[in-house]
Amino acid sequence: MKKLFVFIFTISLFQTGFPQEKLSEGPFNQLIIRGVTLINGNGAPPRGPIDIVVENNKIVKIQVVGYPGVAIDEAKRPKLKEGGKELDCSEMYVLPGFIDMHTHIGGVSQGADYDYVFKLWMAHGITTVREVGGRGLNWSLDLKKKSAENSIIAPRILTHTVFGQATEKPLSTPERAREWVRENAKKGADGVKFFGAPPEIMAAALDENKKLGLRSACHHAQMDVARWNVLHSARAGLTSMEHWYGLPEALFEDRTVQDYPLDYNYQNEQHRFEEAGKLWTQAAKPFSEHWNKVMDELISLDFTIDPTFNIYEASRDLQRARRAEWHEEYTLPSLWEFYQPSKISHGSYWHDWGTEQEVAWRENYKLWMTFVNEYKNRGGRVTTGSDSGFIFQLYGFAYIREMELLREAGFHPLEIIRSATLNGAEALGMDAKIGTVEVGKLADFVVVEENPLKNLKVLYGTGAIRLTEDNEVVRVGGVKYTIKDGVVFDAKALLKDIKATVAKQKEKLNYTIKQPGVEK
Repeated sequence: MKKLFVFIFTISLFQTGFPQEKLSEGPFNQLIIRGVTLINGNGAPPRGPIDIVVENNKIVKIQVVGYPGVAIDEAKRPKLKEGGKELDCSEMYVLPGFIDMHTHIGGVSQGADYDYVFKLWMAHGITTVREVGGRGLNWSLDLKKKSAENSIIAPRILTHTVFGQATEKPLSTPERAREWVRENAKKGADGVKFFGAPPEIMAAALDENKKLGLRSACHHAQMDVARWNVLHSARAGLTSMEHWYGLPEALFEDRTVQDYPLDYNYQNEQHRFEEAGKLWTQAAKPFSEHWNKVMDELISLDFTIDPTFNIYEASRDLQRARRAEWHEEYTLPSLWEFYQPSKISHGSYWHDWGTEQEVAWRENYKLWMTFVNEYKNRGGRVTTGSDSGFIFQLYGFAYIREMELLREAGFHPLEIIRSATLNGAEALGMDAKIGTVEVGKLADFVVVEENPLKNLKVLYGTGAIRLTEDNEVVRVGGVKYTIKDGVVFDAKALLKDIKATVAKQKEKLNYTIKQPGVEK
């Protein structure tokens, strides 16, 4: 019955919503963002008021136009050309467009089509995504092309094909692995997403991918990590690791495999995630000789860590993730169903989840965050990725939560912005085009009315709660404009469109979100 529900839902999904033409404007021959305070991706402190001038999707001028609290001399400001567009962003903040380094563009099982996913991302300032596994390379490349043409509302897309996807020939030899990598590059992929393979296969594939100048990502799954961990991958040419699998294994001192219970079964999601929460305590202690040695070697290899803290947060506090306030209005019924306890849905591991599991995961986070924060402190590259669509994490909203968790790990807010912008651009090899607000770069921006450095929650689509001097409870923030390739998107209108879509589907299905185990 659940599969039938998802099928019906997916077919009827995006036949509602506000007209697309009201959600965006542009591109323009000239766009001027006026009077804004710039929080750049290079770690520099905020500066403003500034006027930013864009012409034909290129930043051509960044001009300081005054001082805080002092009237701006209009005669000294950049002039608007005929046919140009100006945005009055006085008292607002502008940042480079955000880069989500770990995404999946919806999913058949989740009943989430690309339009729903893209609008949620764009509503949260995400202008570039790296897809690390989806419904197929041709499908992803078609969306990438449409995004580049601005024929759909979508962030810029870079796609990494899952190693071995869409082939009938087994990747059983090093030469066959190299052949697949060459075929993948020829088809137009930006890189490869690995889950692991026998050492000789991984070594060959990564070497070939590196020769072709493509990027790579790896979730070091338990099936192969005993013989091939993060250090092996980094030495062979992997450019980024996803999550944290494979890193504790590289830090092992007194064992070679995870301390699995003898009745463990990887296909049992409860087993898989419960035991994963005990893994960091089996690794070398923070700042020990071996711990330092592994970290220093990874940094020397210019290796990127994309931690995706948020996607496992329900492991340490299930109730918080399950009751996030955005679920009521922005989570599709089919997606909510996918999240529920299940023996067949990936990440639905709530077979018997309680205090003991959550306490173990909290300790896991302390050790994990310690490594990631110190990696950043020593000059290692850390990026921001969400892996949304699983484990109660919703597209867009989860990305902002990832920023908050980087703050918990010890990052300064300016370091978080750098991880979300310039670091991602560097990891993608695109830092000459995106990642900071600089003359010559593309016109990707996030504009928000509140200062996100003081409170990252103002970046959530639901905003932040504040009490006024008149004792009134208000919501503040939410991204105001997302600008991608010079096209200006009304972020709040995008959210309104999604809210209408979700409401209509709930009405059609007579569906109400209920907590697990509650009688319907």
